[in-house]
Amino acid sequence: MQVPSKYDASKVENKWYDYWMKHNYFHSEPDEREPYTIIIPPPNVTGVLHMGHMLNNTIQDVLIRRARLKGKNACWVPGTDHASIATEAKVVAKLKEQGIDKNDLTRDEFLKHAWDWTYEYGGVILEQLKKLGCSCDWERTKFTMDDDMSEAVIKVFVDLYNKGLIYRGYRMVNWDPEAKTTLSDEEVEYVDKQGKLYHINYKIEGSEEVLTIATTRPETILGDTAICINPNDERHFNLKGKKAIVPICNRIIPIIQDEYVDIEFGTGCLKVTPAHDENDKVLGDKHHLEVIDIFNEDATLNSYGLHYEGQDRFKVRKAIVKELEGLGLIAKIEDYNNRIGISERTKAIIEPRLSDQWFLKMEDLVKPAIEAVLGENNDIQLFPKKFENTYRHWMENIRDWNISRQLLWGQQIPAYYYGDGKEDFVVAENIEEALKLAKEKTSNPQLQASNLIQETDALDTWFSSWLWPMSVFDGIRNPENEDINYYYPTNDLVTGPDILFFWVARMIIAGYEYKGKEPFKNVYLTGLVRDKQRRKMSKSLGNSPDALKLINDFGAGGVRVGLLLSSAAGNDLLFDEALCQQGKAFGNKVWNAFRLINGWEIADMAQPEYAKVSIDWYANKFQQSLSLIEDHYNKYRISDALMETYKLIWNDFCSWLLEMVKPAYQQPIDKTTYNAVIGLLEDNLKILHPFMPFLTEEIWQYISKRTPEEALIVAEWPELKPVNEALISEFDFASEVLSGIRTVRKEKNIAFKDAITFSVINNEDMTKNFDAIIKKLGNLESIEYVNDSIDGALTFRVKSNEYFIPMADAIDVEVEIRKLTEELTYTEGFLKSVQKKLSNERFVNNAPEQVVASEKKKEADALAKIETLKASLTSLK
Repeated sequence: MQVPSKYDASKVENKWYDYWMKHNYFHSEPDEREPYTIIIPPPNVTGVLHMGHMLNNTIQDVLIRRARLKGKNACWVPGTDHASIATEAKVVAKLKEQGIDKNDLTRDEFLKHAWDWTYEYGGVILEQLKKLGCSCDWERTKFTMDDDMSEAVIKVFVDLYNKGLIYRGYRMVNWDPEAKTTLSDEEVEYVDKQGKLYHINYKIEGSEEVLTIATTRPETILGDTAICINPNDERHFNLKGKKAIVPICNRIIPIIQDEYVDIEFGTGCLKVTPAHDENDKVLGDKHHLEVIDIFNEDATLNSYGLHYEGQDRFKVRKAIVKELEGLGLIAKIEDYNNRIGISERTKAIIEPRLSDQWFLKMEDLVKPAIEAVLGENNDIQLFPKKFENTYRHWMENIRDWNISRQLLWGQQIPAYYYGDGKEDFVVAENIEEALKLAKEKTSNPQLQASNLIQETDALDTWFSSWLWPMSVFDGIRNPENEDINYYYPTNDLVTGPDILFFWVARMIIAGYEYKGKEPFKNVYLTGLVRDKQRRKMSKSLGNSPDALKLINDFGAGGVRVGLLLSSAAGNDLLFDEALCQQGKAFGNKVWNAFRLINGWEIADMAQPEYAKVSIDWYANKFQQSLSLIEDHYNKYRISDALMETYKLIWNDFCSWLLEMVKPAYQQPIDKTTYNAVIGLLEDNLKILHPFMPFLTEEIWQYISKRTPEEALIVAEWPELKPVNEALISEFDFASEVLSGIRTVRKEKNIAFKDAITFSVINNEDMTKNFDAIIKKLGNLESIEYVNDSIDGALTFRVKSNEYFIPMADAIDVEVEIRKLTEELTYTEGFLKSVQKKLSNERFVNNAPEQVVASEKKKEADALAKIETLKASLTSLK
């Protein structure tokens, strides 16, 4: 079969992906085989492929393809997350472009627009994953808002409520004024921002006295309901029992005492705004203070803002400072570095806000999840283990989970109100069941469904994705179905450490609550993809390459290899397109190696000895590398597994084996050797397939005509066999001998076409197994074993073996003697300086052990080199 001169990924990748899809290799159904299951971390339905997705999904595909080759029933479940905040924001923006205000729409009308958006853009990222080569079971694709998935979420909410674990409470929450919803603590990022510390004078009621308060948020003075001093602060004893006047609004507020106040911070006086600070709320509750909320849901000021009503909080900050200055109430303004919370999704500055929200009690739910990861049994292992400390900190300091969001896109909380009171509600999976419960609760049989009003809040997106390993197999609605019993628990989870708590920990919690066991066995935590300057890749910085363009430029295999070449578990990847070029070059190397083999003429002739030992060596070298590769996989060192594969194929197969067995110019190769080389090439393709699936399938199918059952994707992973370590060691020695011959040829300008004679003093008692290869690759007329040095020969050493190339006639002896003498003089001087250092007892006793060892090695190397140089000079004189 004619093989193209170049590997063209653009002509190969779609062909083989379509072939794999046509023959249903990606699909899994329960059978007698051992299952191997991965659930995809569902990307946002509105998302597009970025470098983090590329890394994460490449690793998953490597694992799933290897499992498939190892004969397991491999099932990789894909899907997307409805991403409430992000998706709703995009839909609202699109409506705005059309002149439509979200607030003018009913819930159903808005949801129609949201679904239209999802249908239009929702499949983009999954289609892009196919370009990368991801072998997901597309027939099992799930979306967190699918009807069955939503039913599972509602069922769990009702169950947890009935268990007394879900409650409704009026709490201080993190409010995103742009998305107009509450956020959990984990959805808030904290950044340092340069701001100002404003020192504001408050007048004391009934006197000319003033007290000074330091605040970073002067706009919130309009919500002040007390001033607090530390009872032990001597500076403010005169204020005890008095009242202060809030500037601008002139509200009279008490001066209270509490040791919570830090005497060292600012002026030692604290303004208390219970509606807008969590700590102030605690103080307010303790001292029974009034709570005044000055903000609307979009962080503009409400009627408590007086003449600032309707204005944005940050505009008010500037204006109110100006007004206070006009009133002579600003004592001073200082620069101040402030740590502020911002929304992970919208990047809006978070506003603490009191609100009625739904919460899930976590104290008891979390206990099995802590034991699963940190207990003696290690039911779930994190890779790398360093993340166990992060996991421990989060889980042992967990707070109740705020699971409600003030959004329309998402599962609507199944609480139904039948009265005006906060407790006048029932929780049920549907309105029919809710009506039944409401009639029982109210003892009112006349109650109608139209009398019930469902809670308008939606559930936190994570409240659906924490069920993902179970709900994708319908394990919540039908807990004993065939799929859940076969595929659960899943095997490996590949995700980023940034959602270790958001998603991973919560899935573990849900797994133990609803299946009584872990949702997965191993969690592989990838690093973040950064640029060469160590900056996190982002659209705003313009440093994130177009994922599909990379695939077009370098091929999927080149990109996959490029991503993994420097991606150790848990460590950030410093991405450089040069890595993808390296991956592409590797693919070309493999392709050209196949072309070389394919171009050989095959003859029915005896196998040369050099070919026999070459094949034997590589078969053992392959097994040695395979053992290392398996160990790397078992320890989730995927990059190390790739690097071992890379070195084996590039160095040992392409650079050594093919040169060792290659027939002479225009000569045929024997059939036995050819078949053996093809067999070894096929083994190489199997271990390379998880990393470069398209290239390897293309070569595999070129080697011989295959049935669909014989495709590489479903071939059999090579079997581990015993290794002849002695043979590998002998080759390593022989390769050093060849290196010495090549060095001599290069230094003396002896053309490779010129055959040379060769003698050796075999002090190492090496076998002659590789002599035929040394002779072939070194172009030697003969190899002679001698007992004494040979006069008039160039020499070199490998360990204690001495090698002689009698070529005095081929070189200018006088020039060579002068050159060797200069090198000898330099080396003897170097040796003297090293020995002087080693004779210094103070150095030997005080220097680090490795430094002393290094100097001793230098001494030994210099002594060996001097001996070789002297032998060479002797032979030339």
